[in-house]
Amino acid sequence: MSKACLECGEKIVGREDKKFCSDGCRNAYNNKINKDSTNYMRNINNKLRKNYRILSELNTEGKSKTTRAKLLSKGFDFEFLTNILQTKTGNTYYFLYDQGYMVLDNDFYMLVKKDI
Repeated sequence: MSKACLECGEKIVGREDKKFCSDGCRNAYNNKINKDSTNYMRNINNKLRKNYRILSELNTEGKSKTTRAKLLSKGFDFEFLTNILQTKTGNTYYFLYDQGYMVLDNDFYMLVKKDI
């Protein structure tokens, strides 16, 4: 019984549980499956990545302070985040994966990094 490559359909030679004829076919197949399927998804993921890079760049110590103007000047978009954390003390943290921020007075922001 011969199996066919999931990507190109060529006959597979080798181990019984192989699914692809080569690394190139395996990579092409997985890239097709994992790509952002629409421009909308791709644009959102790009904005999340950009916001994450900005927070990481400004928060190298794990905890720091910055201004709204500085975040905006770097292109930060406050509409895009991954989750919100409400603490027992009533503080609200907005996160992009493990990088987060909390709104302070006078347009200042506390930047934090979650330990994962």
